[in-house]
Amino acid sequence: MHIEFRHLRTVRAVHEYGGLARAAEQLNITQSALSHQIKGLEDQTGVELFVRRSKPMKLSVAGKRMLRLANKVLPEVEALESEFDGLRSGSAGRLHIAIECHACFEWLFPVLERFRKKWPDVDVDIRPGLAFDAMPALQKEDVDLVVSSDPDDLPGIAFSHLFNYHPVFVASAQHPLADKDWIDAGDFRGQTLITYPVERSRLDIFSQLLTPAKVEPESIRQAELTAVILLLVASNRGVSVLPDWVVREVKYSSDYITRPLTKSGLTRQLFAATRHDDLEKPYMKELISLASQEARRLQAQ
Repeated sequence: MHIEFRHLRTVRAVHEYGGLARAAEQLNITQSALSHQIKGLEDQTGVELFVRRSKPMKLSVAGKRMLRLANKVLPEVEALESEFDGLRSGSAGRLHIAIECHACFEWLFPVLERFRKKWPDVDVDIRPGLAFDAMPALQKEDVDLVVSSDPDDLPGIAFSHLFNYHPVFVASAQHPLADKDWIDAGDFRGQTLITYPVERSRLDIFSQLLTPAKVEPESIRQAELTAVILLLVASNRGVSVLPDWVVREVKYSSDYITRPLTKSGLTRQLFAATRHDDLEKPYMKELISLASQEARRLQAQ
């Protein structure tokens, strides 16, 4: 015995519409073809599926058993077909994001909030890329997008520019360095530097300034949350370096000062790394566009 999805659909349609004519119309086949299909199925199973003497047509005991199977299987098949349709059209899919920039969590969440409202059928998840090697995970399709400030020439990977940002020095308004117009690497000698709990190579202050200058602060204190870092800075417990979008509010506070790093300032770039094959997906384009818009909005404040 070989039961196909079309057989289950036939049993369900005849039961729902109570006759061959309306069921055939619903299934988009002729009444003759439907009748032939039912006879072939009954010959194959060796049992009668419908009580034909009744009007409307009723299911036999065996037919009711097949209807239970149809009601169990067909909704799952139809849901899968709908999901595949969404994947083909680009309205559904998976978007698992790894973030190599600790401060980006605060900037990215408003983007994802807007994104989910427009793309409810896209499965979104965030994995801190600081806890694992994000780029190999992207190549192996464990994640679908990596937010990174370090583009690299990797096979099959595209880097879409999101925005430029400026790492800035943040200190208490009472700090001795508050009188300076800009901050050089040497100014960090003797300072307590407050950072996120991230390895040095992923912190702009080290990769772009202190490590090349071979300067070491007196001590390093780590804090998970930006709000805690700013609290410690305001209490004159140390100094920090944060992206300009993070300090957009405190630069107007009398408790803090913000200064550029070096006379000309430092400029960094942030990228969305994706696989080449995914870059043209509509929802991927949308997320990258929303991310750029949100960053420009924050920097304009």
